[in-house]
Amino acid sequence: MKRKLISKVLDLMLREAKKRGAEVFSVSELMHDNPYRSLIFSILSARTKDATTIAVCKKLFRKYPTIHKLANADVKEVEKAVYGVGFYRQKARYIVNAARMVVEEFDGKIPSDYDALVRIPGVGRKVANVVLLHVFGKNRIPVDTHVHRISNRLGWVKTEKPEQTEEALMKLVPRSLWRKVNRAMVAYGQTVCLPRNPKCKECKIRSICAYYKY
Repeated sequence: MKRKLISKVLDLMLREAKKRGAEVFSVSELMHDNPYRSLIFSILSARTKDATTIAVCKKLFRKYPTIHKLANADVKEVEKAVYGVGFYRQKARYIVNAARMVVEEFDGKIPSDYDALVRIPGVGRKVANVVLLHVFGKNRIPVDTHVHRISNRLGWVKTEKPEQTEEALMKLVPRSLWRKVNRAMVAYGQTVCLPRNPKCKECKIRSICAYYKY
């Protein structure tokens, strides 16, 4: 697939999703390229809608504005603050322990190294890639359910697991476009290419979509 077509598709996804008010664009406003906020938001967002995570994080960051304050927090109190996200008790432990590790082992600074990031409680491949991409500006393709679903529906990849999707997209998409993939597909997945009952008739890229054709 030609670079020009991939770039055009990603740009179109972003434009259409912005018109429809995709939740993911509100995430950037909350993060402000803040490493602490980005890490905690990414951990809490797993299996939870962005709108819910945004609301919870606004409350959480008011109470714990710095990673040092969260590191010193009582887990039970944090549970109350993050109530609403999926698996909130488990995630409360994750983010408190994550904050403590960052303070104790990394002098309170979120590491910019993948291997260091995945050592942090609650941080897997996707979260690490999100932080590296959005905080440190590194060329990464974080793969969540939206990216995995849309990549397969378009026929760009034929994969069963997110890790396979990431590898396949890295081979297909020119490196200069990697930073666009996650934001474009997440936004489009929230507004048009829905998990259930996708809005195929309204989709501007249905002419090149394998899912729509077959």
